[in-house]
Amino acid sequence: MMNEERIVDIEIKLTRQEDLVDALNQMVYQQQKKLDELEAWCVALTGRLKEIASGGNEQGAAHEPPPHY
Repeated sequence: MMNEERIVDIEIKLTRQEDLVDALNQMVYQQQKKLDELEAWCVALTGRLKEIASGGNEQGAAHEPPPHY
């Protein structure tokens, strides 16, 4: 009887650990998706900043003083 109770207890603990691992895997998956999204935003923003810095922005030219000043 004692051994059977121990086995049941171990099975319960194993099931809880499996559930915890599944929950943690889901959390890691969601975090990775968010990291990928943020990385894409950073790449897009970096490209946009390079474009603006290189003078590719027409609005930026409107704020510059004319050449004769």
